[in-house]
Amino acid sequence: MSVPAAASPIPLVVLTGFLGAGKTTLLNRLLADPSMSGTLVLVNEIGEIALDHLFMEEVAGDVVALSGGCLCCTVRSDLLATLEDLLARRDAGEIPAFERVVLETTGLADPVPVLHSLVLHPYIALRFTLDGVVTVVDAVNGLSTLERFEEARRQLFLSDAVVVTKTDMSAAANSWPALRAEISRLAPGRLILDAARGEAVPARLFGASGAQAADREALAAFAGEGTSTAHRDGVRTQVLWSDAALPPQAFGMFTDLLRSQYGEKILRLKGLVRTSEDPERPVAIHGVQHIFHPPRRLPAWPDEDRRTRMVVIAQDLDTDLITRLYDAFAGVPGLDAPDRTALLENPLAPPGLVRR
Repeated sequence: MSVPAAASPIPLVVLTGFLGAGKTTLLNRLLADPSMSGTLVLVNEIGEIALDHLFMEEVAGDVVALSGGCLCCTVRSDLLATLEDLLARRDAGEIPAFERVVLETTGLADPVPVLHSLVLHPYIALRFTLDGVVTVVDAVNGLSTLERFEEARRQLFLSDAVVVTKTDMSAAANSWPALRAEISRLAPGRLILDAARGEAVPARLFGASGAQAADREALAAFAGEGTSTAHRDGVRTQVLWSDAALPPQAFGMFTDLLRSQYGEKILRLKGLVRTSEDPERPVAIHGVQHIFHPPRRLPAWPDEDRRTRMVVIAQDLDTDLITRLYDAFAGVPGLDAPDRTALLENPLAPPGLVRR
């Protein structure tokens, strides 16, 4: 399947959240914003999204046009087939050339297989770029939901931004502060937005000002509060950073070793990498399990911070080992040459090297 000349990857945002969290309500509010023009919305069932107040007109097959220039389509049994079909119709001019995709998952969906599908398929990975994961949490039932359901916790772990709904309800008066604290504990540094206060707007959720801002806040929080977190499911989160620009071959060897060591236990890896051959244009990386999305060179750094920074979320992650390996590959000061050589030759040696 050919790729149109000069075609740029289309940003795709995954909108997830447990049953009853308010994903559909949030999505309807977002679609009313003029900045959402040119967005394609994928939903699991067309009946799940209340579009009564929006103008609807069939464009082609199961694709309908919404007022404001948005499109909406159902996701059939195979997400990849749906995306391929939509791309073919877009390229042929049968439907408007959408500029962004928002995928609303079911309430019980584990985001990992969804993200895995997006980076595994060579053509889909070429035409789309993951622009972030937005997780919706209900302020009334969120605490009990996170306590009872692993799916809800995994949706939170993999988020770039968290939208909390129903904070204006009287039943949330006492639970909302505790929920915010729990979100910060389970997923430190995430951008937390209060939907009832009007904070969940497209500019903060989509595009460079949304996903990159969420990553920056997460990495800043990790840098300021510590480098790793853990929770009862055995999932640990580790941040890695370095000031020096990395040789491309060193970074490639590190990710290869990471994949060989943890494979499918890697729920997600994301970050910005400063490379030695072009330090002023960072490389954005995304990985799900043992599959990595093709690295994407950005035109410029999103802020004044020029450091390489990555977040690794994995099950049974040995954070000390990962830090030592990264420091060895990145040439972080504090490891002398014999220590670095020994670590690279035997990465599973007992901990004895301390990051300095």
